Amino acid sequence: MSSDQMITGAAAVPIAIRDHGGAGRPLLLLHGAGGNLLHWERLAPLLTGAFRVVAVDLRGHGRSGDGPWTWKAVLDDLDAVVAGLATADPVVAGHSLGGMLAGMWARRHPSCPAAISLDGHRAAATHPAHYDGLAPERLERDLAALNAAFTAQADMMAQPMTGEQAAAYLHGQRAFAAAQGLDADAWEEAARRGLSERDGHTWLRPGPEVTRALRELPEFADALPVFGEVTAPFLIVTATRNLPVPPELSALMDAFRAGLRRDLTALAATRPNIEIHELDASHGMLAERPDAIARLITRYA
Repeated sequence: MSSDQMITGAAAVPIAIRDHGGAGRPLLLLHGAGGNLLHWERLAPLLTGAFRVVAVDLRGHGRSGDGPWTWKAVLDDLDAVVAGLATADPVVAGHSLGGMLAGMWARRHPSCPAAISLDGHRAAATHPAHYDGLAPERLERDLAALNAAFTAQADMMAQPMTGEQAAAYLHGQRAFAAAQGLDADAWEEAARRGLSERDGHTWLRPGPEVTRALRELPEFADALPVFGEVTAPFLIVTATRNLPVPPELSALMDAFRAGLRRDLTALAATRPNIEIHELDASHGMLAERPDAIARLITRYA
């Protein structure tokens, strides 16, 4: 049976983990920005036959404590988790931001048996060179619109919610899950884990300090240079479908995927330890294709 524990991370930041148990070598599961360890609940049971599975709430997320977001601090947190569990050389799999961290972990630990990045590579709304197949004028215009949308979303998420607003947020999360054919109760539970109560208001986690720090980090904008320094076996899984976006930005997202495919193909051609796998899914692949992802990860058991 899975259980939650707290482990002291870097600078005494408490890090929440859920130990799903299982046989075999240890496997760390790292969620994406704005997520938490409950986003692995559907996938983790599919992996315990091959691994001892441990999911982590990254600092600033879920039930973990707050602390400055730097790559070193977060990787030090993960080192503390591994030491606290008395394990060594885990396989590390991450989704989105967690996939970037999986690559950084493998770069820090060359003895890592394998790292798996699940659609974690570079942020959208970054450098025009990351896109392919869109006219420069259209690219500039659409990137400006996407950046404005991301900024507005970040500003909104940084505001406290009243009780009514929090209830409406959770209702929207349930509606989304139902529309995607997912377990609405489990999806709501994960959404609740991403909320905190303070001063009579409800706040989304992570807070604006973390989201601002991420947007300013060059490795978050593009982790491919980091991936090129990994020597361990490294599987990079990319989505072939876009999340829903306004129709006028569909071409931009297609160009983003085309640029990513181009650059990952070039990277893999120079790094024989890197394998690229395209999965018929969107960025929400953990919920959409858990069986397929489990098969990919268990290749490294």
